[in-house]
Amino acid sequence: MVTIDDLGAGSRIHKKSKKSLAEIAKNSLSPSKYSHLYQHIIRYNDAKYIVELGTSMGLNTLYLAENNDARVFTFEGSKSLASIALTHFELFEKQNIQLIEGNIDVTLPEFLQSTVKINFALLDANHRYEPTLRYFNLLVRRFNDKSILVIDDIHWSEEMEKAWKELSQHELVYGSIDLYRCGILFFDPALNKQHFILSL
Repeated sequence: MVTIDDLGAGSRIHKKSKKSLAEIAKNSLSPSKYSHLYQHIIRYNDAKYIVELGTSMGLNTLYLAENNDARVFTFEGSKSLASIALTHFELFEKQNIQLIEGNIDVTLPEFLQSTVKINFALLDANHRYEPTLRYFNLLVRRFNDKSILVIDDIHWSEEMEKAWKELSQHELVYGSIDLYRCGILFFDPALNKQHFILSL
């Protein structure tokens, strides 16, 4: 059992602060097919600087950090989950992951003051409308035309659906793919405002 300091929207299934690792794994971790998809996207755009908002137990982070030449910066608000994630990173001897612990509302703006361009970002934290848009607006300042942003749980709630609809129509977004579980945003003007709904 671990105590979760949930700074986001929380779970619709388990409201308690103490949860077993099995509960967290069952209800919070991405299905492996999506983790593999993120790996393929990272390979496709040869991402060297990767940001993940919402580390959880760090299993998805390990997929993002497959390429040892890339650097992964992952953010987690829960001290107990961050500790578990660090154990996993050590177990797999991953030297290219930097875990940034603390409230993302504070740690992300500080981080973005000194970072280079971000090639790939996964937004899987605080599943609410306002924070999702705020994180997008912070991250997009460090994107270039080839950057790709994945937003998890875009149909998790009415708030997330509203956020996804607005972001997929954002003036800087030139392509989007709705995979129901997650949404993918592209910033390359060559795509000429293409939007797709697919099943994975």
